[in-house]
Amino acid sequence: MSLLKIKDVCKYYGNEANVTQALDKVNFEIQKGEFVGIMGASGSGKTTMLNCISTIDTVTSGHIFYDEMDITEMKSTQLAEFRRRNLGFVFQDFNLLDTLTVEENISLALTINKADAKEIPQKVEEMADMLGIKPILKRFPYEISGGQKQRCACARALINNPKLILADEPTGALDSKSAQLLLETMEKMNKQLHATILMVTHDAFSASYAQRILFLKDGNLFKELSAKGKGRREFYNEILNVLVLLGGETNGAY
Repeated sequence: MSLLKIKDVCKYYGNEANVTQALDKVNFEIQKGEFVGIMGASGSGKTTMLNCISTIDTVTSGHIFYDEMDITEMKSTQLAEFRRRNLGFVFQDFNLLDTLTVEENISLALTINKADAKEIPQKVEEMADMLGIKPILKRFPYEISGGQKQRCACARALINNPKLILADEPTGALDSKSAQLLLETMEKMNKQLHATILMVTHDAFSASYAQRILFLKDGNLFKELSAKGKGRREFYNEILNVLVLLGGETNGAY
């Protein structure tokens, strides 16, 4: 079943004298439980697409549907509520609060959503156990590694059971070992917790963990690849081949 539907989305920046088209009638769908990557060279429109999907930015024309709800028709107050209740975010720079412990950073998301205070500790512990960060719950962000910080960010993104998790270059600030651990964690989130994930990345190795890749070029959907029936190495090589066609970066390696 379709969770997210992008229909004829266009996005323009600037004024009449100097208009830049970031997205040009983009169409695609994401099914519930899918792990989808978006790739493209700098200026391809992938960040703009993510910003529109996340309600951080608005479309110039076209529609974005979540479960048949058209967010392009919502007012700003409705969008804020929608974002809080339906979306989880994983950013490159973690966005953790240094004055709070890992446990408090994760539980804050539940508190904001007015969860029952009695249930919060157990929910946090269960999520931390699932993502392998239970031993560090009492530590502060400055006391843990980058990979542990990012898994904490994943726990915070997941704790409210969002309809969609949006990951923006989640491995960008990590070394290769931490990046692989995070990608395995995201794969676990998708397969075991049935989380629907949309990840923007320029890295072919990161993208190879997704089930499907959408490639953008000059604001258009250029190509789509599916991992179905393929091993990760084969899928990774296919991704590299498309990136070469796009003239984009091909870093990330086995």
